[in-house]
Amino acid sequence: MNKYTVSLVSLGCPKNLVDAEVMLGHLPAERFKIVTDESLADIIVVNTCAFIRDAQEESVETILEVADQKKNGRCKLLIVSGCLPQRHQDDLAKELPEVDFFMGTADAPRILELLDRHLQGEQQQEIGLPDYLYDHTTPRVTSSPFYSAYVKIAEGCANHCSYCVIPSIRGTLRSRTIPSVVEEVKRLVESGVKEINLIAQDVTAFGAERGNGHELTTLLRDLVKIEGLVWLRLLYAYPDGITDELLDMMAAEEKICNYIDLPIQHIDDQILAAMNRRIDEAGIRQLLERIRCRIPDITLRTSLIVGFPGETDAQFRKLLAFVEEGHFERLGVFQYSREEGTSAAKLVGQVPARSKLSRYKKLMKAQSRVALQKNLALKGRIEPVLVEGYSEETELLLRGRSVRQAPDVDGQVYITSGQADVGDIVNLEITDSSEYDLIGEICED
Repeated sequence: MNKYTVSLVSLGCPKNLVDAEVMLGHLPAERFKIVTDESLADIIVVNTCAFIRDAQEESVETILEVADQKKNGRCKLLIVSGCLPQRHQDDLAKELPEVDFFMGTADAPRILELLDRHLQGEQQQEIGLPDYLYDHTTPRVTSSPFYSAYVKIAEGCANHCSYCVIPSIRGTLRSRTIPSVVEEVKRLVESGVKEINLIAQDVTAFGAERGNGHELTTLLRDLVKIEGLVWLRLLYAYPDGITDELLDMMAAEEKICNYIDLPIQHIDDQILAAMNRRIDEAGIRQLLERIRCRIPDITLRTSLIVGFPGETDAQFRKLLAFVEEGHFERLGVFQYSREEGTSAAKLVGQVPARSKLSRYKKLMKAQSRVALQKNLALKGRIEPVLVEGYSEETELLLRGRSVRQAPDVDGQVYITSGQADVGDIVNLEITDSSEYDLIGEICED
């Protein structure tokens, strides 16, 4: 039996990365060897994102780049999976003839079946419904560093924000069971993982479809008991799901990072209502006050959208002023993307691209000033830092992340003095900073 080499390119968010890892886990080692170098691959899988237009364009560009490996290199089979085929399954075969077959967001466990069918000459295929949810029994090949991992606790979304295509791509909310998540985290920690990042489209909605109230705190209560787990981080928490019970648990439990990714999208009530968000300006401000009151040293990250249909100059200035107030240590900004199939795409008052870009730049400039001031205020503090390796610029400097920095989206810490191994969590004295990065020295015991 031939043994094939397989390389996987995963685009988009960590939720997509977990899907890619599940795909790799379903390829038996006796038949497939996973390689990171695409030039050595017989089969290349591109796991795509299609959340907004820019993501779709990046996906198509990557597919075409990889197709060169098929034309001029070793690759004999090009597979495209994930959000792009799920969203545009009727058009892709015609537009991308270079691709041998497509897989949707729920097709990860079918990759071996689909591969074998194609290798046997079958050309017909169907994209499955977005209804899959992996669990602790699912084979998975983790591609994150050995000390950190993402764990998806739910799939899909039931929030139905007017600008968002996720429910149509990923399906409605489906939560894993608490024992399943606990078992997976135990295994990861036993394998050497120190940092677990809980992810979902909305982690605060975990278990909501079961009608049992908020199950997230129950899950966290079980997870913090796992021996060897050091950092437990919450990503993508919908604002109206942040309860006092959750905040009190975060404040009391040392293992839960004082960090929340809290996308608010805007601050103007009219825009929030048009976005179909379930919180208004007063609610956002009250929430931020509650969070800071219960966890004064917390790090908050948010995402905002500029150029939403109907956004006036005055509404943007209100948003800009809110950012300048300095509520968030981390902030990402999206320029509104008019996505087919969303209710927002039908709204009047679409904002010109030039205005969206200008507003984006102004918000990012304002936040860079806020971030710098918040980082400078950390000078002299002792912070726990997870060592990740050497700086890309020089092997004279170690680099890592503080407890205030989530993987992939936040800055880094550059370590100018002291020695440690990759995966160690050390105490570091912050000596300097930039807008997004920290600099420090390892504290000697």
